[in-house]
Amino acid sequence: MAKPLRIVIAEDNYLVREGIRRVLEETGAVEVLATVGTAAELEAAVARLDPDAVLADIRMPPGHHMEGIEAAHAIRARHPKVGVVILSQHADEAYAFELLRQGTAGLAYLLKDRVADPDELVRALNEVKAGRSVIDSEVVEALVAHRARLAASPLSELTPRELDVLRAMAEGLTNAAIGKALNLSISAIEKYATSIFSKLGLAEEADTHRRVAAVLKFLEQRSPLTDR
Repeated sequence: MAKPLRIVIAEDNYLVREGIRRVLEETGAVEVLATVGTAAELEAAVARLDPDAVLADIRMPPGHHMEGIEAAHAIRARHPKVGVVILSQHADEAYAFELLRQGTAGLAYLLKDRVADPDELVRALNEVKAGRSVIDSEVVEALVAHRARLAASPLSELTPRELDVLRAMAEGLTNAAIGKALNLSISAIEKYATSIFSKLGLAEEADTHRRVAAVLKFLEQRSPLTDR
């Protein structure tokens, strides 16, 4: 019989945390070494206990934002043999991108609904322990839809350099500042801007309005989590 998978659970809600622990332990395939309520406690537990894998909520104290993802990156960097499964309430492609932006090995992104299927959780934990990745099917659908939106966007017609210029516009930089940042002349920036406005269908607008409209189109298609 295979040895139980040694894991740490991180979830700030005590009842949910203990419910997950009980469900997993009842499978006989998992040994829960510790349950914690914060990302800091999770990282400390991993350093102390050297588990095979971690199961963590995406949002934990103190900010309830992306503490689980930040902890996952820290754990993978310091303990590359420890797999991490992140649980989220929503099929949000932006958070999935953020989790996987540094690589997919040893990482999984699942919806919390999967807690009702302990076999699915155990499978995901074993996959990340082996250095592979798992992405919830609903999240995959969201990622595909996101890619389709980008492909259909006029932004897909822009060259990489034009995107650099537009990104700088979105940061509020003047043409002179953009030229300095990208090591281009002001005339080159003006040519790129004209091309951007044309490709985005803004050729008939006043310059100020075109700039604002172009930035709005850029921001509509770019997630604040994925374009840092």
